[in-house]
Amino acid sequence: MKSTLKKLLPFAVVGVISGATTVGTLQYFNHDSDNTDQSYFTKSASNVSFAGMNSAAVGDDFVKAAKTTVPAVVTIKNYQSRTANRASEQDLFDFFFGDPFGGRGQQRQRQQQQTPDNMPSGMGSGVIISPDGYIISNNHVVAGANKLEVVLSNKKSYIATLVGTDPNTDISLLKIEEKGLPYLNFANSDNIEVGQWVLAVGNPLGLNSTVTAGIVSAKGRGIGILKSEGKAANPIESFIQTDAAINPGNSGGALVNTNGDLIGINSAIQSTTGYYQGYGFAVPSNLARKIIEDIKKFGIVQRGFLGVQSLDLSNDMQIALYNREKKTNIKPGSGVYVIGFGDNSGAEDAGIKTGDIITKIDNTPVTDYADLSVAIGSKRPGDKVVVTYLRNGKENTATVTLRDQKGGTSTRTKADLSVSEKIGAEFEPLNERVKTNFGLNSGVVAKNVAEGGEIAKIGIVDNYIIMEINGKPVNSQKDVEKILDKYSGNVSVKFVDGYGQIYTRGFKMP
Repeated sequence: MKSTLKKLLPFAVVGVISGATTVGTLQYFNHDSDNTDQSYFTKSASNVSFAGMNSAAVGDDFVKAAKTTVPAVVTIKNYQSRTANRASEQDLFDFFFGDPFGGRGQQRQRQQQQTPDNMPSGMGSGVIISPDGYIISNNHVVAGANKLEVVLSNKKSYIATLVGTDPNTDISLLKIEEKGLPYLNFANSDNIEVGQWVLAVGNPLGLNSTVTAGIVSAKGRGIGILKSEGKAANPIESFIQTDAAINPGNSGGALVNTNGDLIGINSAIQSTTGYYQGYGFAVPSNLARKIIEDIKKFGIVQRGFLGVQSLDLSNDMQIALYNREKKTNIKPGSGVYVIGFGDNSGAEDAGIKTGDIITKIDNTPVTDYADLSVAIGSKRPGDKVVVTYLRNGKENTATVTLRDQKGGTSTRTKADLSVSEKIGAEFEPLNERVKTNFGLNSGVVAKNVAEGGEIAKIGIVDNYIIMEINGKPVNSQKDVEKILDKYSGNVSVKFVDGYGQIYTRGFKMP
């Protein structure tokens, strides 16, 4: 017994010294913080030994993955004009992460933005996905930029070209002119499992090349962030949820497995403070890869539509509200309930009817709307999908040819786009009362202004009045199209903001 105690004594002494050192260090760094919960730190310190048990293999995996990932993750600096681009618009940082000063969701006046021209208006992260300089990030990281600077982990800096964006998935593609760059390979995000280890790599809170670890805590998560922001006309949300710490600045960064393969693009957190509270969300790599392949090949995203109006049976509140409004008795459950069809619906033509419950797409289970949106959103017009559905309790299948929003079944390029699609806005005639109030002889009202579009980049939002384009008065959508159709030069736009101030700004026609 004595010999055993003698053997254990050195370990006990080391344990006591380590514990005392930990507590002493914490008290030293926090002696000025009277409100600090010291019991929290004590509990955290006492749990360190448990957290370290049997972790050598996992730690080794983390080191390998971090060494692979860090060189391929970049900082993206978003430079905007010194004069505010938008009045009374919610700041993107606040929208995705909350206002750290306590005003989350407030509409702020940005007419007198004080950011100097040589300072970025915002910063995020990006991931190099090819040795010749293609970089994937979030749409909200690059939105509204006049200039995008990319800084590598080795501190080399480049001015990037914005190749394209997709607000519906919050994905963007950039390009820098360089060769032989470190890059990450896409993994098949369909193969990830809840509970598996992942790393989030990015540049949060100004801290470059930060690596955090956690697990996949859920898949196919829809949190409504893209829809509620209002700029995504047909949002696709099927996020990977993780408890790896993600903070402002992580947006556009990498979520990788323990091999260092890219399984997601970090996009948002769910928080009441604007900072990490336990859950982050990433766009799955399969969806992100499809988006950037479309942008590279066609210049625009090719989006197939099933053509159904639906209810998410997993959403009890949505079902209850629909039942109350329509006097129906639809029961909550699993799947997506068809309540109607859009114009030129491929699903309706294939024999699907109102009241059917969609349960699978190409044998992939559909338990909620997020599953359906990503299954269809990863397809292109003209693709065929096998839809499994329940009708009166009996399982049926139908082969549906997906269409675009105009009913077409073929892919399009930028050259096929209308003027409104190219510049990112539609226009309505200005009524005589408004003309009189503003003292105008001409003008159209901007509508459905797309975030990241050319019209948005020069500071125009919904309901601003455009007086002239290229020095010519405009009074209708047709006037705008006539001036800009097949035009490829610089465009000058004279417009009135919501405060009656007149600006003239320009962009290059896409």
